[in-house]
Amino acid sequence: MRRDDVRQFYFEHGEELQRYLTRRLNCAHTAADLTQETFVRLMNGRRTETLENPRAYLYRIASNLVADHFRGMKLAPRPAAPAIRESVPDDAPGPESTLLARDEVRRLEKAIDDLPPRQRQILLLHKFDGLSYGAVAERLGISKNTVMVHMMRALARCRERLAED
Repeated sequence: MRRDDVRQFYFEHGEELQRYLTRRLNCAHTAADLTQETFVRLMNGRRTETLENPRAYLYRIASNLVADHFRGMKLAPRPAAPAIRESVPDDAPGPESTLLARDEVRRLEKAIDDLPPRQRQILLLHKFDGLSYGAVAERLGISKNTVMVHMMRALARCRERLAED
């Protein structure tokens, strides 16, 4: 398949394929990697002009990559023996660090709760639901610039509140 054909095919099916892989893998990062690998294999693979359904072939490549991924996870190294694990220093935070972190989270939650409703809604959609500014704008029926302004103000207010404490 020619590079331009793959590029066009990517624009037509890339996002859809990545959403499919994200659902299968439950990991957006790995899904992005496998989406890229799918299109690389499509470009280097057999000629798709002879295929009856190139989209189905694309999904077959992706499904095979998912199977390879899970197969590789089974071959991952097993945990070290208890004697070896005990000799490795513990990176877990101590009780004091845990308490401070919990307090910081409570303060941040309070700062978010005190935001004006629209700013809070936009902040939560973007930062916690992972929506892009464009997706937030589309969902709320406002412009992307308005979303950006609300985000800047919300983040500034949160910073101010956290600095006050």
